[in-house]
Amino acid sequence: MRSWLSRNVGRLVLLLLALLLFGWVLSGDDNGGEVDTPERSTTVKVGLTGSHAESVERVLQLQGQAEPEQVVRVRAKTGGEVAETPVEEGAVVEADQLLARLTLDDRPARLSEAKAAERRAQGDYDAASRLADQGFQARLAAERARAELEAARARVAAIELDIEHTAIPTPIAGVLNRQIARVGDVVAAGEPVAEIVENNPLRAVVRIPQHRIHEVEEGQAARVTFLDGQVREGTVRYVSTVAEDETRTFRARVEVANPDRNLPSGTSVTVEIPVEEVRAHAISPALISQSESGELGVKIAVDGAADELEARFVPVTPIRADAEQVWVTGLDDTVRLISLGQGFVRDGDVIEVVPTAEGER
Repeated sequence: MRSWLSRNVGRLVLLLLALLLFGWVLSGDDNGGEVDTPERSTTVKVGLTGSHAESVERVLQLQGQAEPEQVVRVRAKTGGEVAETPVEEGAVVEADQLLARLTLDDRPARLSEAKAAERRAQGDYDAASRLADQGFQARLAAERARAELEAARARVAAIELDIEHTAIPTPIAGVLNRQIARVGDVVAAGEPVAEIVENNPLRAVVRIPQHRIHEVEEGQAARVTFLDGQVREGTVRYVSTVAEDETRTFRARVEVANPDRNLPSGTSVTVEIPVEEVRAHAISPALISQSESGELGVKIAVDGAADELEARFVPVTPIRADAEQVWVTGLDDTVRLISLGQGFVRDGDVIEVVPTAEGER
């Protein structure tokens, strides 16, 4: 017997442990498998802030570029060496103001020669005219003399015009943006001498999405914001009637007065075109949340049953925004926004109002 016990002592220990475990399980409390969980409170404490709608412009905001009214490359109408450029780059010029002057070279001598030939031709014509009634040959000689006189006069006029073209004026008023040909340079007829830019008025060129083109027409007021923060009033002067193939947008131009020509062209601008006036609430962006379906909205307090307040999720549409607040539509003129605890309340929850730092307005 002792030998058997010594051989099976390990098995007996395991069996005893199993019996003890089975008995402990049978003696445990039977609660039907339920686990005690704390009940959710029937109300959620929140803070409220009153909000009142105001009249707000709904604007079409577009990004664009400032372009000059006109850019002209002034070209030489005759060839020669540049002798004078009296205007400095960046200076404001008026129409017909001298930009550059070319050397005359042999033009005065050629003009003198042409005028002498004109006088000789005039004498020949006068003599031939007096003999024109003496027969056919005399009349023919008079016609030849008249033709030579007209040719001489044309040569004189051509040289005088060439001399006039050695003075190169500005064709428009504006700013001398670039002096291309400088003193000592030799230019040929048709080559550029200077570039004139007219920035008054300035053009803000934008492209309007095809689904918003019906909101914009010529004559509408607009606001143009430049990179330095300056805001100028403008007017829509042109709207394309054909969308661009690649972008399906419509090119539009807003004209901005720039009498001092201190607004540069070529910079990026933001154009706002007011399209209508709506009632909207100015709220903190932090109060906007998203529903399970992806809608943007805010949570407000509404009167429920038994004089209780309930939370309600209301979809909204942002129409304007700045660094501190966003204007939204979709709410009644006066609402009570849930401004504290909105992240813990669900649509339809009964809420209890607690004082906030701002207090309910």
